[in-house]
Amino acid sequence: MTKHITNEAITNLFSGAFPSKLVMAELGCSSGPNAFMVASELIGMIDKICRNQNKKSPEYQVFLNDLPGNDFNAIFRSLSNFQENLKSTETPHNARLCFFSGVPGSFYGRLFPSDSLHFVHSSYSLMWLSQVPEGVENNKGNIYMASTSPKNVLIAYYKQFQKDFTTFLECRSEELVIGGRMVLTFLGRISSNSADRECCYIWGLLALALNELVDEGMIEEKKLDSFNIPQYTPCLEEVKSEVIKEGSFTINRLEFSKVNWNASDKGINPLDATFNDDGYSLAKCMRAVAEPLIISHFGETIVDEVFIRYRKIVADRMAKEITEFVNVTVSMTKTK
Repeated sequence: MTKHITNEAITNLFSGAFPSKLVMAELGCSSGPNAFMVASELIGMIDKICRNQNKKSPEYQVFLNDLPGNDFNAIFRSLSNFQENLKSTETPHNARLCFFSGVPGSFYGRLFPSDSLHFVHSSYSLMWLSQVPEGVENNKGNIYMASTSPKNVLIAYYKQFQKDFTTFLECRSEELVIGGRMVLTFLGRISSNSADRECCYIWGLLALALNELVDEGMIEEKKLDSFNIPQYTPCLEEVKSEVIKEGSFTINRLEFSKVNWNASDKGINPLDATFNDDGYSLAKCMRAVAEPLIISHFGETIVDEVFIRYRKIVADRMAKEITEFVNVTVSMTKTK
């Protein structure tokens, strides 16, 4: 859905000087099968450009970044298979040298030497904040921004986003060469209202499951009231505003797209009865994201019960309503 934007950024990167070595970073790479997917697609794009221009493929240095708790061992155990797959597509003209490194650390700080990167990519990571915003203790009954959240909670979330995204841009500005490109995709929203249903509904349904456990005495109410998700889903104007204020980048594209919650829209076999249960598949995805946060705050004993209830709530809503995520994608060039 955003591949055309990345393709455009790579094509424009090679429209001038043709580097003999290309250094790229994937920020928030995780540890699943997708860790090498973006690198594979980028290398494929560049190889096509090389063939069209009768150029030799550059050497590739790929940095895979995530937080220190990420399973980098799992990534590098699968590296040999990835390299074999790359090698199988080589020709004498485009024999590739690819070097991979793991870089543990938060992208809300410096990760690479100055002027060392040509291309930065990140998908579904930048909506995560560096911390839960301060001053949201009165967000009672909610675990995220919601229509019932006090105004100060919405302001606190927005300010934390501004601080974090500006820090991110400042760090990448130091690390990218002039003319370097960056493509970022994260969950966002179309509405200017930060508590709009399109960005908050998924967390609101999880809050319903947690509130059921409060009503039944399985969770203390004050424990729920002190739990908030460190995420912010910006609209296009909020992204644009921060990029302009930071001043190092020129925006080439800034777009939104919609993705249905329905897992069957993502290539899952519709004949598989297990995955055809939309509540199951989405709850499973959300559990992978939210479980560490819930365990850290509430402990392990309630986790299974929370997501059993969450699955039922989600399945009910998906059967009755149009449910979609909004993606925001921004492509930019370092110009200063």
